[in-house]
Amino acid sequence: MAVKRPAKLRVVLNPDDTRKLILPDGIPETMEQLMDEVRKVCGFNGNFRLQYQDRDFGDALVNLTSTVELEDLATVKVIPIIDDCSQGLNLTVCDDLSTQSDDTELLSTPSSSVSTRTQMWPREFPIPTFSYDTELQLEKGNVVYRSNMTRLTPSSKTKSDILEKVAEEIFKYKAYPTDSDFSDVAEALIKKHPCLSEPGSYNGCYGWKQRLKTKMGNYRTQLKGIGCSELLANSLKSKAPEDALPAKKVKRPKRGEANHIPDIPTGETPDKLEKERLLLLSEVMKRNNRALIKDKMAKTFSLRRHEIVEKELGVEELKVRWPALFSMDEINAEFMRITTVPLQPRFLASLDKHHSKLIDIIRNKGGTVREKTRNILRVLDQSLEVNLKRECLLKSLIVYLGEDVDKLIKEYLVVQKDQGETELERCTMAVFVIREEEDPLQPPQDVGVVIEGVEVLNKLPSVTHACAMLFGLIYALNLSYPGELKYTFDALQKIFMEIEPKTMRRRVCSLSVKL
Repeated sequence: MAVKRPAKLRVVLNPDDTRKLILPDGIPETMEQLMDEVRKVCGFNGNFRLQYQDRDFGDALVNLTSTVELEDLATVKVIPIIDDCSQGLNLTVCDDLSTQSDDTELLSTPSSSVSTRTQMWPREFPIPTFSYDTELQLEKGNVVYRSNMTRLTPSSKTKSDILEKVAEEIFKYKAYPTDSDFSDVAEALIKKHPCLSEPGSYNGCYGWKQRLKTKMGNYRTQLKGIGCSELLANSLKSKAPEDALPAKKVKRPKRGEANHIPDIPTGETPDKLEKERLLLLSEVMKRNNRALIKDKMAKTFSLRRHEIVEKELGVEELKVRWPALFSMDEINAEFMRITTVPLQPRFLASLDKHHSKLIDIIRNKGGTVREKTRNILRVLDQSLEVNLKRECLLKSLIVYLGEDVDKLIKEYLVVQKDQGETELERCTMAVFVIREEEDPLQPPQDVGVVIEGVEVLNKLPSVTHACAMLFGLIYALNLSYPGELKYTFDALQKIFMEIEPKTMRRRVCSLSVKL
């Protein structure tokens, strides 16, 4: 019988409390035994679950269901189960590791406004429940329609109630829905209440679609009068005199942002939030201060979006005013606040999910694509390192979409560092890689991100992580995709991140169908 070797685990309880768990007999065979050991170290009796860093997903946190997944010197995170937490320690859920694991954590802060959206546009739009008399009419109308195909002719009051409730439901997801969004809503309405279908319409709901567009415009005017920040930003009074035209400089979400210009949290004022920002400048200089920074960044989200979207501050000025934003943890957090979608976990997991199929598609492609991807695929075949395989996949994707890898990923040797710095100062946005030698199989000395000639991140784990952070910063700083990489970023957004996937460029749509 093999002798069990002692093991050590790093147990994360909260941002300010990390402990070492020594297991003389090695890692336990069952989850119950491991959790008993954790309870002894933590000194509490409350219920909890454990998460570990999964290498298959770029060290993202995943629920631990078997001790087989653990090895010596692994890190586990304790997640208290709320119902029974009162019996034990008051643990703060932390995301001190590579990424946030609980998607709702960042969207349920006490400082959130009632207008804060917590989810993106749904795949199937949920038609709300109307007033009692309207529901009664629709119920009876649906019964009659199914029996003899007789449509209901709703009264003005009924029609008004339907449009009012549906407009409110739409605004929960978007202030400015697209034409296809209105089509989705109208079709969902007819699907739930077939008695409302219209004769003479090619899909039975074209009239409802047009009414909803008009109603949504009226509803936005109503909310603008109340003081909704997202809508006030586009009022003529909020624009400079030279831009005071209805169609000029309209600040709408560009790429599926759920919280584009959020309202100031309840109980806060711009002056209070500015004081919080100034406190952040001193807190960011301190060590082991992750929890406090995270809390203040969440609280000042509305102020930051106002400066970025409405005032359109540059990257260099934003780095001075909001230095805490330019870190992996806060970029992940900010992306979650803006889109309600986790950045790094989904980015890495989607690359892994589509890896095999996408590589097969690329290998089967001939001509210029095959020639340009030959060396990239050779590195892919030689490497066993997960992040290097992801990097090769990203490079191959760029080539497949007919764009230039060097426009996104700029690689330099250490001896070329000065030359690289000069080139990067003129660069709009890119990922830079510094290598000691030309061998792509060797880990780089440094990986970072440059935007508007300013180095905003460095010492990143891999090129793949850098691309994820650049994608997140485009949302966080309200930037446009670079024209020479429009297909690549469109594919990353709509295929891999699954944000606004309904409208794709033709080249990206073709790839999506093949996948």
